[in-house]
Amino acid sequence: MGMDAVRDMESVCLQHDNGADLTFRGRLFSECSWFDEESGTLTRQKLYVTDSNEQVYYIVRGAGKQRVRSAYRVSVQGETCFIHNGSQEMALQFDMLMLAVRALCGLKDNEAMPSLENVAEIVKAANA
Repeated sequence: MGMDAVRDMESVCLQHDNGADLTFRGRLFSECSWFDEESGTLTRQKLYVTDSNEQVYYIVRGAGKQRVRSAYRVSVQGETCFIHNGSQEMALQFDMLMLAVRALCGLKDNEAMPSLENVAEIVKAANA
């Protein structure tokens, strides 16, 4: 990680509805939001990179006065991905995670899916 990226790190605390807020030192890498007119729900997603080269995903959904907030810290060690939500952690083999992503995206077996190399490039770009 370059010196500018290290200097850009700040203390971040993300409120989480499970009662276990996620606190880390990092920087915002990207964010997006969209509005579903049918349900009246606004969704915001933020991706952070931590000073220990992990990624933190923050999702806030709101409709009217209701709001749902979730945060997940993701780290990759070898072929295993660790996902932590502030109170619980789970470990998944990278291949199983990719299978879950494929299923959640509704992709069929013959459709393009990001390779490990593509995902590695995205992670490296986030940490640059």
